[in-house]
Amino acid sequence: MTGRPLIGVSTYLEAGARWSVWELDAALLPAGYPRLVQRAGGLAAMLPPDAPEHAAATVARLDGLVIAGGPDVEPLRYGAGRDPRTGPPARERDVWELALIGAALAAGVPLLGICRGMQLLNVAVGGTLVQHLEGHAESVGVFGRHPVKPVPGTLYAALVPEETSVPTYHHQAVDRLGTDLVPAAHATDGTVEAVELTPDAGGWALGVQWHPEMDEDVRVMRGLVAAAGGGAGGASVTTGPRHH
Repeated sequence: MTGRPLIGVSTYLEAGARWSVWELDAALLPAGYPRLVQRAGGLAAMLPPDAPEHAAATVARLDGLVIAGGPDVEPLRYGAGRDPRTGPPARERDVWELALIGAALAAGVPLLGICRGMQLLNVAVGGTLVQHLEGHAESVGVFGRHPVKPVPGTLYAALVPEETSVPTYHHQAVDRLGTDLVPAAHATDGTVEAVELTPDAGGWALGVQWHPEMDEDVRVMRGLVAAAGGGAGGASVTTGPRHH
């Protein structure tokens, strides 16, 4: 079997979404996510919140997994009280996406966390979050940009070796790193902007704090698609997806 690797992307589940003549509950995903998967050589599949006991079976059908950006992670997930500046919880997404992350790590399915997805990856392996920081969001509903610098010798640095300007929209960040995670990039203020599994942990898992789906640079997503298709080191797409 050859072809484009199947990449699942988690989604919002929103009440009363409006389009055309309709106002209905909807599974939502900004179009930048599937477009980025497609531009990187993958086939995108939306994964709306489901019961966590279905996560392992869902991940078993995928070649790779993206945990998308979205609301703040509920602080109780990492044993903290709620800062007044933390947004309202999205419990269905928290439970479902934490289960997806656990299933992907257990099965060795390549995983990319984007913004909230990076934060959830850290929480899933025992880390904590800074609930508010300044300077990483331009204004409400507007993406900003700032430079991030890769950590030499990391998976991320192999994909993107130079300092780059990236689209950003977040006010939370990694505090204590979870088990088997290391920093892979930093902002100029020292904020951890990317995390990844240590080499000893095995598997391919990367989290980035910014929003590659809002940019022209496909290298991070191409790394996931390459790993999902069996590409060596996540450097290029050379083979078809895993057999199921």
